[in-house]
Order: sequence, then structure tokens, then C-alpha cells
Amino acid sequence: MRKRKIPQVVVERMAVYLRILNEMDTDEPDRYISSQDLGDLAGVGAAQVRKDLALFGEFGKQGVGYQVRLLQDELKRIMNVDRPINVGIIGVGELGTALARYNLRRSADDKAYPFRMAALFDNNPAKTGRRVESLEIFSAEEVVDKVKEYRIKLMMITVPASAAQTATDLSIKAGIKAILNFAPVKLIVPPQVKLLQSDVSLQLHHLAFYL
Repeated sequence: MRKRKIPQVVVERMAVYLRILNEMDTDEPDRYISSQDLGDLAGVGAAQVRKDLALFGEFGKQGVGYQVRLLQDELKRIMNVDRPINVGIIGVGELGTALARYNLRRSADDKAYPFRMAALFDNNPAKTGRRVESLEIFSAEEVVDKVKEYRIKLMMITVPASAAQTATDLSIKAGIKAILNFAPVKLIVPPQVKLLQSDVSLQLHHLAFYL
């Protein structure tokens, strides 16, 4: 089954299932978790868990559940996080810097964390050549070359809205197929590129409605 035919909501739940398993003690080889327990932790029903997992294969034993370590390994493979994924950031302002530092420290603390910061980019000449901890800041004009050199697979966009489409276009030109956009603007990407939007301000406004 082609992964692009899997509904996004299913992919989102699979990521939640994997996070739950990652937080469990997987050193016990015979530890199992039922679809009910996994569903309770994920906030969905047991039937939904079984339906989601069945899209990718048969992983459980009826009446027993899922072997935690085996299911964790399978979900890592399915989600493509069973290997390191090099990440870049375009826009080294406060948010870009904070994201870079978080990921660097997370990688240092957790060797199983798959997302590895590889390079930073900014169009401000005053920032070029500087460093955020161990990472050098390159000119945005170098995105195409550095993406290939550092084998970057995922790009985060943390530039102002007015520069976001240009940064996205540069990423696509470099061969990036997965983009996480933090700029408060709708971006245009071709069908083969997966774009996710993260807008903290919008989400805060959403929550403020319920206060």
C-alpha cells in the first residue's frame, strides 16, 4: 500500500502510538500491550487502534495484544524513523534558534531520537558564518548545495511570512520532500511534497476562545 494513500489522521495516530511505546519500558521481551490499553493512552477506541494497525500488517495476537518491543520496531519502520533523519532550518531568528538548540540537546540526550540537526540557513549576511552551538549558519543561497552535501531530508521553515514561499521554493528545488512550516502563511507546494503547518499564535487564539 502506498503511504500517500494512508489518511493523514491515521498517520498522526500512528505517531501517537509510537510515542506511547517509546515512553514504555521495552527491555522486557515478553511485555505486551492490549489494543484497549494503547487506545486509552492515545485517546481512541480499541477498535480504532486495531483498524489503524491493520492497514500496515498483522502485529498482534488475539486475546494477548501486541508485543511492545516488536510493535515499536514495526512502527519505527513504518514511520521511517528507524534511521537518522537529517533536518535543516531556514530562518535563524528566535524560533529557529530555539528549535535548533532543542533538537541538538534532544539528540545528545537520546541516541534513539531520529531527527538530527544538520544545517541552518538565513538570508541575513550578519548571521552567515556564526554558530548555534555546533551548527554553522549558511546563507540561504546555499540551500540547494548544502541539502545535498548534508543529506537533509526534512526542512523547517521559520522565516517571516513574506519570505516563507521563497524559502519553501528553495527547499523544493534542493529536493526536499517534507516541510514543516512555522510561518503564518499558506504555502504552495507540488503534490509530491508533504507540507505540515504549525502556527502557535493561531492555536493560542483557538484556546483563548474557551477561557
